[in-house]
Amino acid sequence: QVQLVESGGGLVQAGGSLRLSCAVSGRTFTTSYMGWFRQAPGKEREFVAAVQWNGYSTSYSDSVKGRFTISRDNAKNTVYLQMNRLKPEDTGIYYCASRQSSSAEYDNWGQGTQVTVSS
Repeated sequence: QVQLVESGGGLVQAGGSLRLSCAVSGRTFTTSYMGWFRQAPGKEREFVAAVQWNGYSTSYSDSVKGRFTISRDNAKNTVYLQMNRLKPEDTGIYYCASRQSSSAEYDNWGQGTQVTVSS
């Protein structure tokens, strides 16, 4: 079992930046990938980015590629999402999640942190 706690959300103007953090605890040896998802008002949850916990492979949705960067610091048991050049469409609740392999579903989730981008 992995416990995830997000932080770093807030209110920012369009074009600004935020860095989200996800504190990871528990059975980290079962963790293969860490991912960030978001859910905008009235919309379904969507994938944002992912990174290998013990590797360097990353992936991004087309909507954030070139603006967002996912990274991790295993010594601090933390995953980050650096968000630059934010747009109002980036507004939503951002969730941290983990899965045990690239073929597994994300089955561990944090409580979410709100990101609001004003125009």
